Amino acid sequence: MNEQRYIIFDHYLQGGMAAEEKNNFENQLKTDPEFAAAFQTFKTVHLQLETKFGNEKEREVFRENLIKVSDKHFYKPKVIALQPWHYSAAAVLMILVGLFFYNYNQRPSFEDFNHPESAYFTEEDDVNATLKQAETAFNSKEYKKAVFLFETILKKKKKPEIEYFYGVSLLQDNQIKKAQNVFSEIKTTTSAYKDKATWNLALIRLKQRNFQACKKILLSIPEDFEDYVEVQILLRELE
Repeated sequence: MNEQRYIIFDHYLQGGMAAEEKNNFENQLKTDPEFAAAFQTFKTVHLQLETKFGNEKEREVFRENLIKVSDKHFYKPKVIALQPWHYSAAAVLMILVGLFFYNYNQRPSFEDFNHPESAYFTEEDDVNATLKQAETAFNSKEYKKAVFLFETILKKKKKPEIEYFYGVSLLQDNQIKKAQNVFSEIKTTTSAYKDKATWNLALIRLKQRNFQACKKILLSIPEDFEDYVEVQILLRELE
């Protein structure tokens, strides 16, 4: 991977090139198909990120998630330090594009992609105390306890957010069939957790080493999914 190339790409997109440098760059785009293809991929990712992450807080969350993913699947740059998002996207995008082009020699594993987000609930009714206990158990990775607490809550109140974290708890507790049923039901709704449920269905297939089924599910996830970077990485590893 040529790290310097991606910094040059970003420099061009940011309008930071002098006239002669810009002309040379654009001439290379016309005469070097491989260079042009790499630039187009970089440009697509760059525009997607700018469109998706409209404020600095969202960009910072994405940056942290991307670094977490890159730690699992790639390497940390040794020379070029990550720059703040509001100054330049170059270094982070360098990791992203590098992940897209890196050739993996082994099939992906469930453990590589299994890192559940933390749960934070804001209920203020009669299930609040139990829900707080479920939140604590989930975030402490006491998934068997979380399953019991979520089941207690869901007898009184069904809510997509609670159902989703119940499904994640089941998956982490290796209750695969139950987890699959929960995520499959959420997937059929218009809930904000629909795409997250679909992602977890893909993870279940990955855990079962059913790579074709996993890939098919991944391809159904829309590009505006908040963790679409991981979808792309997993798809790449499944090739």
